[in-house]
Amino acid sequence: MSEMIQAVRGMNDILPPDTYLWLYAEHLIRRIIIGHGYQEIRFPIVERTELFKRSIGEVTDIVEKEMYTFLDRNQENLTLRPEGTACCVRAALEHGLLHNQIQRLWYSGPFFRHERPQKGRYRQFNQFSAETFGLQGPDIDAELILMSAAILEKLGIKSFTNLQINSLGTSESRIEYRKRLVHYLEDNKDQLDEESNHRLHKNPLRILDSKNPDMKSLISNAPKLIDHLDSESLDHFEKLQEYLKAAGLTFEINPCLVRGLDYYNKTVFEWVTEKLGAQGTVCAGGRYDGLVQQLGGKPTPAIGFSLGMERTILMMQQSDKNHKTDPKLHAYLITDSDHTFAAGLKTANYLRTKVPGLKLMLHCGGGSLKNQFKKADKSGAQYAIILGEHELKTRSISLKNLREDIPQQSLYQDELAEYLKLKIAKK
Repeated sequence: MSEMIQAVRGMNDILPPDTYLWLYAEHLIRRIIIGHGYQEIRFPIVERTELFKRSIGEVTDIVEKEMYTFLDRNQENLTLRPEGTACCVRAALEHGLLHNQIQRLWYSGPFFRHERPQKGRYRQFNQFSAETFGLQGPDIDAELILMSAAILEKLGIKSFTNLQINSLGTSESRIEYRKRLVHYLEDNKDQLDEESNHRLHKNPLRILDSKNPDMKSLISNAPKLIDHLDSESLDHFEKLQEYLKAAGLTFEINPCLVRGLDYYNKTVFEWVTEKLGAQGTVCAGGRYDGLVQQLGGKPTPAIGFSLGMERTILMMQQSDKNHKTDPKLHAYLITDSDHTFAAGLKTANYLRTKVPGLKLMLHCGGGSLKNQFKKADKSGAQYAIILGEHELKTRSISLKNLREDIPQQSLYQDELAEYLKLKIAKK
């Protein structure tokens, strides 16, 4: 007997009934994003490795340790996309979407990072993302954050999260701040862990995001970037706060919030939770005003966010909200011969066409009527639809309620369609 092949570590399967919760969440998110005027964009899973090195930063954890990179048969260096913003910018530039235009785009799908798998973090993970190009004021920052809040609210998990915001300023102000931070950290080098020592001269701002509890005091006493912002960034950040307060959105300023990618500037934000242990970020984003130019385009202000679907689903499963994800069938159609099965095929297609939203399973595989009724009951369907020789002769269809003690009915095909339509509408 051959050895069973299992999934690659960190690449998890999503099975029924969990898939119904995914479909429900994806439907709600799409509806909200599209309702804000965003248009969908789709791009490949595989991109040139250089795209991520130039955008994310060569000294980031993603590029140094986490990317799935390989040489294809043409000896091209390719990478499974570890994030979507760089891909979105590449596609928008390549197809001329950013030429003197404002664009509001969204996308979803799988991304790949070779991290240590744990609850809410997989090596293949899924995200919903929104990106806006061509708007530089704090008004679009506020609108985007409010859209993320609306998504979390609709999914029933906003009450489990807190919104944290910060400003990273411009690249110029960050250079000056970086000098002060490195000086402070060098003076306290004995308190840095191995990872922070590695980051000290490559990406010192990421040290502020360390989850090591032994470094908590060191980080809390470090110079704050917000105290070294340029006047333009400070005005931008203060105006953003005014907009969020006016909209009634509660938030906290987290001066250690820096995000893990090099392209961010000015506004950054995260929705965080304590429900998922160490993996506390559910949704995050920020400005990346220099990225379009960095990838070969003209200077273009931009901002976006990504929602982690695995963590979102975990939180939905923990919430008290009754998510409408009942996959149960409405009806199960059974027949008693090859002749009646052929008629059953036609009847099933007619009913699915005439009754919007009807979940109807046609029994396949033969068997006695008694056995088929057992299968119908086990399926969870509300009704058994019977199409036997008697029904064919009388040009009728029998309907039995499997969940209530109601006499079996005999209906014509169009009557049955209207009856099912009425019952489904009531539910």
